[in-house]
Amino acid sequence: MIDLNERLVFFATAAKGTEGALRDELRQLRLRRIRADRGGVHFEGNRADGWRACLHSRIALRILQQLGTFTAVGSDGLYQAVRQINWALYLNPEVTVAVTSYCKDSVLTHTNYIAQVVKDAIVDQQRERLGQRPSVDRKDPDVHVFVHLVANELTIYLDLAGESLHRRGYRAEALAAPLKENLAAAILRLAKWDPETPFIDPMCGSGTLAIEAALRACNVAPGLLRPKMGFERWASFSKQEASVMAEMRAQAKAAVREAPAPIMAMDIDPQAVELTLANAKLAGVKLAHAVQPLDKLALGTGPGLIAMNPPYGRRLAADSSLYNDIARLIARRRHWTVAVLAGDRSIERALPKATRWQGVFNGDLDSRVLMFES
Repeated sequence: MIDLNERLVFFATAAKGTEGALRDELRQLRLRRIRADRGGVHFEGNRADGWRACLHSRIALRILQQLGTFTAVGSDGLYQAVRQINWALYLNPEVTVAVTSYCKDSVLTHTNYIAQVVKDAIVDQQRERLGQRPSVDRKDPDVHVFVHLVANELTIYLDLAGESLHRRGYRAEALAAPLKENLAAAILRLAKWDPETPFIDPMCGSGTLAIEAALRACNVAPGLLRPKMGFERWASFSKQEASVMAEMRAQAKAAVREAPAPIMAMDIDPQAVELTLANAKLAGVKLAHAVQPLDKLALGTGPGLIAMNPPYGRRLAADSSLYNDIARLIARRRHWTVAVLAGDRSIERALPKATRWQGVFNGDLDSRVLMFES
């Protein structure tokens, strides 16, 4: 039987460069023993703390629960280490499983082979104890196991959410080069946006920045958009745990409010604005909107945030005149903060010197979030 108050170790993964923003977010959620690391943030707590991170984190990609750390030398050592875990706490023959692996400086160099050995150890234990084995489902497993093998040190995790948390569920369609939801949320925090103040995305594309701003302004927990988390599909998930999770969702729903300030999505392309509004409807938020070019943007006195992900020639065609328009907007920002996701150094060269910047990875693109503050 699983102890709800057992002290556990978690690792919240993040896009490179957003670890600091995720650390600050988890601190705001009052999680404990928080420590930023390369690729994510460590924290500790009970099971409900891990669930709360899944429900409320806007920046994390995955919340991984650590099952144990072992010395594992070669394939035999790996196999025996995995079998030290009581997999009956999470799996039975009716529950599906998948394994994802990472390795570095190990005698085992092929991640697919490592995943295969781990899977064999899990299903062999199940077959010996229960007479049957669980099936493998790589697309939508009930239990998603992550293994991290560095030299001879093996760490085994379970993915609490079951799939990447950036998949909020509101993006029915997208234009070319869509921005991931977790990176959009990180940009808002990196820019130190106050959700009590207005937000504008003047080139909204599929609407991700504006929708993430609206979700945060309305205090909508991003996990509320999911019908079920991965851990709710584990074999051991009990009625008591279901009751705890139901109460957590109810509290999150009760905290939803109207946006205190306008959230505006604009684009010169009518199709982009139409798509943004369709996605916003799926997310359950309302946006102010307009079809107009950047140079027609009228600014109030502020303060507020203007954030954008302009095209830069690798994924979308870019026009140097657009960068000139962005530079002019920055020059007249007054009390507004402007944040620009620059996926190419040509954007930086066309703009004034940023007040500060943060390197991030937008997918596999080494990018920078440029912040222009008053």
